[in-house]
Amino acid sequence: MKTIILEQPGRLVLADTPQPSFDPQKEALVRVHRVGVCGTDLHAFHGRQPFFSYPRILGHELGVEIVEVGSNEQGLRPGDRCAVEPYLHCGRCIACRRGAPNCCLNLKVMGVGIDGGMREFIAVPLAKLHRANGLSWEQLALVETLCIGAHAVYRADPKPGELALVIGAGPIGLSVLEFVQLAGCTPIVMDTNPKRLAFCREKLHIAHTIDATQSPLENLLEISKGELATVVFDATGNPSSMMQAFRYVAHSGKLVFVGLFQGDITFNDPDFHRRETTLLATRNARPEEFIRVIRLFEAGKIAIEPWVGERAKFEEVPDRFLLWTAPDRAIIKPMIVFD
Repeated sequence: MKTIILEQPGRLVLADTPQPSFDPQKEALVRVHRVGVCGTDLHAFHGRQPFFSYPRILGHELGVEIVEVGSNEQGLRPGDRCAVEPYLHCGRCIACRRGAPNCCLNLKVMGVGIDGGMREFIAVPLAKLHRANGLSWEQLALVETLCIGAHAVYRADPKPGELALVIGAGPIGLSVLEFVQLAGCTPIVMDTNPKRLAFCREKLHIAHTIDATQSPLENLLEISKGELATVVFDATGNPSSMMQAFRYVAHSGKLVFVGLFQGDITFNDPDFHRRETTLLATRNARPEEFIRVIRLFEAGKIAIEPWVGERAKFEEVPDRFLLWTAPDRAIIKPMIVFD
């Protein structure tokens, strides 16, 4: 079967690999139709992704079709369209027992800790398939990205009318933005890329955007009438941005780190205490978020038209990937097509 392998940082190769075996009582064999490319894949390409080893088959944002499956309680059948929940948890550790399989102590993420979906076929545990026959392949491939934003906003639990600052207008930041708006908050987007800020204004109709290179604190104070943001999400994975984000949180507000990097974060402790800031991490998403995102798609509450900026066939991916990593790229979500 056609497979794309990241052999080492900066080197993607096309390969022909055997079709995977699977346990029909626990897994389904699925055909991959679409693979969304996200920041995790791009960081892995550059050798900057935590929890990662090489060689690796990337791909965890998947729109798939069931090819073979045994009898099962979910009623899954060949031909069903599904989104994939790519987080394989143990079910036994303290996080799993507390209802947080997204941060399982023994978590393996497809395309990160184990091989993922940049190939024609893959075996997926039945519990990790979310059927949605009414959605397109690209909608299905976007479900996981949107779940990241849904979970981050769930963690913050903002109330309608709150001023919410989203730092980083890449795919993850935009997924956060989607659920910030659904929560009834007033959104502000901050980024260093003028093309992405223009995208937010022109395509997503965001009234307030801030160029992070041009007096960001002063601009935020002007928008907030001097009170700052009651909830701040940093989706950059950039240590400088993450440490600066503490400055943007209003007294009694919350800061949520959606992105991550390989290193330490420092902040001024007296300032942190004076504001009584709540600092939160958010990792992956829960099964509930997959169900919610699919229902929102089915209800027409989320539109994918602004998201997918470029499509590439299997054989084009190694050449396109380097272009997708360019710092000034305006493409929000590249999509790999296996049809």
